[in-house]
Amino acid sequence: MVSLAVKAGAIGVMGYSVPKYNQPEKYQTSISFGSMQANAGIWSLFLSYGVKEKLKAACLKGAVNLKVDIQTKIYQAEELTIVANVKGSIKPDERFVYSAHVQEPGANDNATGVGTLAEMARVTANLIKSGQLKPERTLTFLWGDEIVSTGRYITDDKERAKGILWGMSLDMVGEDTKKTGGSFLIEKMPDPSAIWTRGNDKHTEWGAGDVKEKDLFPHYYNDFIFDICKEQGKFANWTVNFNPFEGGSDHTPFLQNKIPGLLMWHFTDVFYHTDNDRIDKVSATTMKNVGVSALTAAYTLVTANESTATSTVDQVKKDALARLKIEFELSKKAIADGKAIADEKHIIEVWSKWYTDALATIGNMAVKPETTRVGSAIKLATNEVEKQTQAYLAELK
Repeated sequence: MVSLAVKAGAIGVMGYSVPKYNQPEKYQTSISFGSMQANAGIWSLFLSYGVKEKLKAACLKGAVNLKVDIQTKIYQAEELTIVANVKGSIKPDERFVYSAHVQEPGANDNATGVGTLAEMARVTANLIKSGQLKPERTLTFLWGDEIVSTGRYITDDKERAKGILWGMSLDMVGEDTKKTGGSFLIEKMPDPSAIWTRGNDKHTEWGAGDVKEKDLFPHYYNDFIFDICKEQGKFANWTVNFNPFEGGSDHTPFLQNKIPGLLMWHFTDVFYHTDNDRIDKVSATTMKNVGVSALTAAYTLVTANESTATSTVDQVKKDALARLKIEFELSKKAIADGKAIADEKHIIEVWSKWYTDALATIGNMAVKPETTRVGSAIKLATNEVEKQTQAYLAELK
């Protein structure tokens, strides 16, 4: 658009692009973040819905004169990444990595992620100094450019990368949902809901990714984090939801490198990527709930013993059986509505395999495996899931 304007002899360009999920007709002063090519030779700016409509109405009445006062600064900047480590006492090369990106200018996106992670690091330091926390694996706190810094942290040191067992992205985690809409969400690693999105599963207005069966990432981490957040939700009267994998934040580099990675975020936010994403839309209570949940998860995993692992096996088994029941009921209805039996059975089979594979990953949860107790628990849980799967498949006719 800018190049065409330059060719036409324009001295400046005004544009408008506010997505529907920002509800521009209701929030008429919001201006979307945007960019133009450097050194274009003319000025450019984006308009809010309200100003756009005012200009359109004025233009319909005749010639319109505008006075534009605009200042633009383009300069070279140094990309900086901060990494803080709490070294594990037993397996320091194994680690849990938090990531919060710093480059976006909004209060929720992503000052809340940066601030929450900073407070989490402060709390962790105090607990270690007082002797109340003794991590056996390493805890890493990372602040940097979205996706780029996290990806570099993973790929720059191949030996370090081998020890990254979990990643977590904190992005837009402090919303006052009464003002911004949406709810707190955990974006899951790719599971079958990203392929067959039905029932209570739904994608956000950000949009679905292109997930195939080969992209599925079976792991206990999905249910482990969701269950912790649900407990905090019950305790603090905090609404917790989830969405199938979509991508686009700091969890993506973890997944691209075969490392379990999740996103904590909020959507839809009607002020997302606009100049109305300001501190009055932030909730300290939400930031606390996210921080408590995120720390609980990491503290549990970096000190996990066999009892932690066996209780996780039991919880994931319950989650698997609950999911299979939901999918069975959905498939039964789908068949009644004319869908192919073979296709519906395939969905059940994929979910079953995803969960049996996820159960198997609990085998390396304990810092110091000492007996065969966890393996035995996994085997029993797997058998129960497979038995229930066969029963459901037999009923689908």
